[in-house]
Amino acid sequence: MRIATWNVNSITARLPRLLAWLETSRTDVLCIQEAKIAEDQFPFDRLRDLGYEAAVHATGRWNGVAVLSRVGLEDVVKGLPGDPGYEGVQEPRAISATCGPVRVWSVYVPNGREVEHPHYVYKLQWFEALRAAVAGDAGGSRPFAVLGDYNVAPTDDDVYDPAVFEGATHVTPAERAALTALRETGLSDVVPRPLKYDHPFTYWDYRQLCFPKNRGMRIDLVYANEPFAKAVTDAYVDREERKGKGASDHAPVVVDLDV
Repeated sequence: MRIATWNVNSITARLPRLLAWLETSRTDVLCIQEAKIAEDQFPFDRLRDLGYEAAVHATGRWNGVAVLSRVGLEDVVKGLPGDPGYEGVQEPRAISATCGPVRVWSVYVPNGREVEHPHYVYKLQWFEALRAAVAGDAGGSRPFAVLGDYNVAPTDDDVYDPAVFEGATHVTPAERAALTALRETGLSDVVPRPLKYDHPFTYWDYRQLCFPKNRGMRIDLVYANEPFAKAVTDAYVDREERKGKGASDHAPVVVDLDV
C-alpha cells in the first residue's frame, strides 16, 4: 500500500501534474494540503476517472485539505475537534478518513507568520487541539498516521542553514515542543534521515533559486503510530515532482506499507 502527502499549493494550478503523478506513482492514498478551492469546484470527476474517491474540506482562497483514495473512503471527519479558530473563523485545515486498513489525517498546520503575531499563538493552540484529537487513534491497534504540512522543521538538520531562520517561525522551541507533544501520544516520524540523499527537504521557496541551490526545509511530515510504523517498507521525498514548470513549492512525501 502506498500513502503520500503533498501540499499542492492550489489544486487548480497543479491539476495536470497531480493527475499525471497519481498515474505514474500508483499511490493508493494521497493527503492533500492547500487545495485553495471551494469544495463544489473540486475536480471529483477527473479523479474518479482515475479510480479515486475524494473527501474534501475546503472553502476556496487559502487553506483546504483533502484525502484521495482508491482503496475505500469511510468515516470521514471534516475539521479539527476543539479547533481554536483564528479571528473567529475555523479554517479548513484538517480532515480524517479510513482508507482500507489505515486511518489517516491530512493536516495543514497554521503558518504562524511571525513569533510576535497572533497567528503564532493560534498555531500553538491549533497544535494542542490536534494532539488531543489524535491521541485515541495514536494509541490504538489500527495503523494510523497524521500526514501533512506541519509548518515546523523538527530539528536544525531539517533546514538548509539554521542561522538564516534564527528568530523566525518554523524552528522555535515552542513549535518543536508542540511536535514533541504530538509524538508523545504514541506517534513517530516514519521518514528517516538521511534517505537516498542528504537533507531530504520537502519545501523550497520559489524565490532566489532556492530549489536549484537546495535551500529548503523539511516541514511535510508523516507521524504514525506503532502498527503503521512497523508496516513501513520504504519512504522517500519525490524531489522530481518539484522540478520544472508549474511545480508546487512542496514535493510529495511517499510511504510504502506492507499491510
